[in-house]
Amino acid sequence: MRLRTDWRASIALVGTVIKYLSVPLLVPIVVALVYSEPVFPFVATIGLAIVVGFALERLSPVPDLQVREAMLFVAISWLAVATVGAVPYILAGWGTESTLANPVNALFESMSGFTTTGATVLAEISLDRHSHAVMMWRQLTQWLGGMGIIVLMVAILPELAVSGAQLVQSEAPGPELQKLTPRIAETARILWLVYFVFTLTFITILYGLHLVGMAPRMGLYNAIAHGFTALPTGGFSPEADSVAAFSAIVQWTFVPFMIVAGTNFALFWHVFSGERHRFVRNSEFRAYIGAITALTAVLAGILYTGAAPPLSELGGVTDGVFENSLRQSSFQIASLLTSTGYATSNFAEWSSTGKIVLLFAMLVGGCAGSTGGGVKVVRWLIVFKFLRRELFTASHPEVVRPIRLGGNVVDEDAIRGVLGFTFLYLFIFAIATLLIALDANHLVDTPLEAFSASLATIGNIGPGFGFLGPFGSYHEFPIGSKLLLIFLMWIGRLEIIPVLVMFTGGFWTR
Repeated sequence: MRLRTDWRASIALVGTVIKYLSVPLLVPIVVALVYSEPVFPFVATIGLAIVVGFALERLSPVPDLQVREAMLFVAISWLAVATVGAVPYILAGWGTESTLANPVNALFESMSGFTTTGATVLAEISLDRHSHAVMMWRQLTQWLGGMGIIVLMVAILPELAVSGAQLVQSEAPGPELQKLTPRIAETARILWLVYFVFTLTFITILYGLHLVGMAPRMGLYNAIAHGFTALPTGGFSPEADSVAAFSAIVQWTFVPFMIVAGTNFALFWHVFSGERHRFVRNSEFRAYIGAITALTAVLAGILYTGAAPPLSELGGVTDGVFENSLRQSSFQIASLLTSTGYATSNFAEWSSTGKIVLLFAMLVGGCAGSTGGGVKVVRWLIVFKFLRRELFTASHPEVVRPIRLGGNVVDEDAIRGVLGFTFLYLFIFAIATLLIALDANHLVDTPLEAFSASLATIGNIGPGFGFLGPFGSYHEFPIGSKLLLIFLMWIGRLEIIPVLVMFTGGFWTR
């Protein structure tokens, strides 16, 4: 049997990605030097990345990527980067009782970071237990994975520009890639520039609040750490209480930036270019803001009327019944709908009414072209419009009724792709829920906990319900469940197809 997929070309470029991963590893080294902490875990990982990277590049000196090779490259790159990213955790925890000394736990934390899921196996999140450098690496992995590792590689490496469109399409969240310029490399640079500017702006605001005395705990380290995880909708925090550890003004500051992170970044570039009407005319953005507004209003009403726990149990700073209800609802909806995963309250202990609203938010997802996870708003729009068309044509079979978004007709092939993805997403999610319930039956008390574990990982959301709440941990899961959850995070970030296609015979031989 002759293989038709040139795996050598794909793996050679994976080596290039691994080699360049040594550059961001310099950041935790600087942090370690500032706080007089060991640098060995990161220096050793840099050496490993360079050696492995150069070795893999020798498999194909001049790699040529077609469609199959591009998909294989993207899928394997994310797995390889998460694997290399786990090495500092293992080395830092070696010889100690650290949770991350276990390779499976380290891979879980690394995959959760790079895929911006935000689920953690850390039983104790503390700078006393884990070094500033290790925790900053944990934060940085989310920032690198937010806009996309391959998008970054396309932006800076000329050898990837030729196949750039296929590579970015395989990695970018959403059913389509919007090219902002004729050259895909320029588009990648623009997206990363917008991403960087918003990150820097957020860090500046957070640290500015600290300097004027409105955010006592938001020092420079915390400002940078949360800047690295807010814009990629990651949700990791070096604080055990997440954003509940900070003042009300800080919590309010997070909300608009989480909403920004869940918005198609291409829209911001159009606004910066003077095309402000793009926001108003974009049907996905209107639906996105509508969903956030509606769910926030419903949840605020539930909290205000006392259908959820009393205000004293909501967490955070209380400045009044109405303000606290609105802040808690705004924050939790923005966080879970965009798949960020931060929390200002332990919503795992809320009433079933409040949890149902949060569950709806988790199912929505961000916009295509954002850093948000989930199914994506544009797919739900197409699914609903498709169902409405089916109901109409059932009684009017002679009518041809195309589906439109923003005044443009959606191609029927694109509609089939959206329906196929949505079905596959829900099917895998359901099977994973069953497997988790069977493997971890000694931990899972209710079906909702297994349900939320599956949804939180394949949707790259992070926290779930029950013991998996925003201040909980995945530490107690058996190894089998952890490996399954790692797989769900991997395929969820790449939107399933680029990974699962590798397990089909036709991908390799036809």
